Amino acid sequence: MVLLLLLAAVALAIVGTRNLFAVVVLSSIYSFLMATTLVVLDAVDVAMTEASVGAGISTVLLLGTLYLTRSEEAVPGHRPLLPLAVAVVTAGMLIYGTLGMPVFGDPTGPIHQHVAPRYIQDGVRETGIPNIVTAVLASYRGYDTLGETTVIFTAGVGVILLLGIGRRGRKGEDE
Repeated sequence: MVLLLLLAAVALAIVGTRNLFAVVVLSSIYSFLMATTLVVLDAVDVAMTEASVGAGISTVLLLGTLYLTRSEEAVPGHRPLLPLAVAVVTAGMLIYGTLGMPVFGDPTGPIHQHVAPRYIQDGVRETGIPNIVTAVLASYRGYDTLGETTVIFTAGVGVILLLGIGRRGRKGEDE
């Protein structure tokens, strides 16, 4: 509960801050808190990804962007009520969606009765991989892992293109 309260406090601080450097630092803190929350939920692999991408790479890229731009947010001409309404409705729908979920950690929940026992009992036979975590990530969720890898690769290529790394000199430019 403490982590959730800290996450909410940092999110509110991000929304209320106009200094973009402070927003980047707070976003990094938020990512570390989220990674800690994921560790508490026993999702260590996702926590490591959140810490490295959310707090690491994103922070470096955002600080680099601030170096090239202004560090103060421009004052909007009007109050952004429509985005606020969309965010509140979306949050309400997400909260409503969680009402039908089984209690957290319930051993009689569907995930513990259907999929997990099959992976544990038949994983080695079906995949030939002795480590069940590797079997799930590489075999059962292979397309998902391939999709995540593709997204990260595409993001990296996009960053390289945006930064202009490897750009050749054009005619008439000094090389």
